[in-house]
Amino acid sequence: MGLKIGITGGIGTGKSLIARVFKLLGVPTYDADLEAKLIMTKSDEVRAQLIEVFGSEVYLEDGTLNRSWLADRVFSDSSQLTKLNAIVHPAVIQDAEDWAQKQTSLYSLKEAALLFESGSYRSLDYTILVVAPEDLRIKRVMARDHITEQAVRARMAKQMPEEDKATLADFILYNDSKHSIIEQVMELHHQFTLPQKP
Repeated sequence: MGLKIGITGGIGTGKSLIARVFKLLGVPTYDADLEAKLIMTKSDEVRAQLIEVFGSEVYLEDGTLNRSWLADRVFSDSSQLTKLNAIVHPAVIQDAEDWAQKQTSLYSLKEAALLFESGSYRSLDYTILVVAPEDLRIKRVMARDHITEQAVRARMAKQMPEEDKATLADFILYNDSKHSIIEQVMELHHQFTLPQKP
């Protein structure tokens, strides 16, 4: 197992795009947000806990997660969101750890929106924070999700402030159309593939 690197960034910073660039370099990548959705459907233990906390409506008749119903519950009530995270985060952190143990490359990447909030960054060797100017982030999310500026700002307000994340991150990558993404990624890639000191 090589180095375990985490990559995160607030909404609209483009962390998924940057993660894809690493992937193109052949770096194994774990998408925590995608895996969380799969775990909520596949894990019997997580299913049982979700039903116990939120009721049987949390799953549709065909057994798939009732995403919109759950989203309505948790995003309008922070205590419900806390309950959801308490069930899902530990399962995803363990799944990512099991996945990382199986990797044979010099380093692997874990992409997660809540890398710092969930505490999962503590089990990683290094973390990368993707940052971008607020106005650019708002434009990107409005275009991507077809929502108003107000709706984007409301989502941003619920996230950990970028300054707080920056104090926890080992590396900061700028996705602002002024800095070259390729150059920044290649510099980090070179650093992570250097022989490790024993």
